[in-house]
Amino acid sequence: MDEKHIPRHVAVVMDGNGRWAQKQKQKRIFGHQHAMTAVRETVEAGTELGVKYITLYTFSTENWNRPKEEVDGIMELLVRTIQSETPQLKKNGVRLEVIGDMGRLPELSREKLQGCMAETSGNDRLVLVLALSYSSRWEIGEAIRKMIAAGVKPEEIDEESIRPYLTTKDYPDPDLLIRTGGELRLSNFLLWQMAYTEFYFTEKLWPDFRKEDFRAAVEAFQGRQRRFGKTGEQK
Repeated sequence: MDEKHIPRHVAVVMDGNGRWAQKQKQKRIFGHQHAMTAVRETVEAGTELGVKYITLYTFSTENWNRPKEEVDGIMELLVRTIQSETPQLKKNGVRLEVIGDMGRLPELSREKLQGCMAETSGNDRLVLVLALSYSSRWEIGEAIRKMIAAGVKPEEIDEESIRPYLTTKDYPDPDLLIRTGGELRLSNFLLWQMAYTEFYFTEKLWPDFRKEDFRAAVEAFQGRQRRFGKTGEQK
């Protein structure tokens, strides 16, 4: 492991909870319940390696179309998890932040999230970003609406003028994307931000993901040459 070449920002698509539960002959929510160990180990591994930002694709705008029983179960699980994990986040110097359409979340979920964000706001070892009720198409649409409301003129629009209106304006673009579960797609996640992100896919289902898997992804990242579209340009 090259300690001088650690990705600053790692994004994660946590895929495979439902399939993991089916293998256990359980309902899908069973997989979500057992996913917390993978989240905890991912955050701990990132902290130990010196990663500064981890963004977890926790709940997409499309996920609202899932059966009500599953959605309600996920929201209840979110509340319980925040309550149980906040002390550990504070102890480990992790700051919790959220991107997405918070207005669609149940009131109790919003309250618990806001409480955890307030309690961890002073931490600076690692920023854990939960993408909740989030999708890139939603984000880009919101950015356009905000730009119009702000009176931005067409001739003023370029990459740098758009960035301040994105939900991720305070974070660097991801250096590395990890997707579990064997699927090879982005699923409407950080499409703008991942123009030059390195991708790492693994067959392992998310509830089985552990520290050594995170380290393996970082080691694979360190073997890449990042050219950013220009011949010979590397990072």
